Amino acid sequence: MKSNFEKETLKEVLTETESYVFKNPISQYTPNEHLGIEKISLEDDFTRIDFVYIAPKQYINGGWIQMDSGCFIRPIGSEVRYKMFSAINIPIAPAKYYFKSKGQVHRFTLLFPPLPKNVKQIDIIEKLAEGTFFNFFRVALQHNAPTVIRIINEN
Repeated sequence: MKSNFEKETLKEVLTETESYVFKNPISQYTPNEHLGIEKISLEDDFTRIDFVYIAPKQYINGGWIQMDSGCFIRPIGSEVRYKMFSAINIPIAPAKYYFKSKGQVHRFTLLFPPLPKNVKQIDIIEKLAEGTFFNFFRVALQHNAPTVIRIINEN
């Protein structure tokens, strides 16, 4: 049975309350070309990370994904680990989500305790071990400056 805090947190996540949101944050190391971070939301009660995964074409039905229960985030320069407390739309190992086809897009969300507001970069660690784990290093928590495109009419 879920605690009241967990129920309320999941309800808030699903209603999309956002305060500090970083869309498509940049990472110095991405685990593979199939997984990306759509956005990171820093809330007062939790840190939300939304991912998108595209099933590889090398497997007949796209393969499978799962999340390790020990997944955590940590600010760069700190040994403090913020352990995942909820996974939405992705099973916890040993359970697996099986794709139905190659190239299928699957979105999932991980929830962690709130980060201090002054954190500028984090590591997202599924598991520090040999294997194919979803580990991102040095993910920047900053808004990218907008790109200005000027169109000059030469007529």
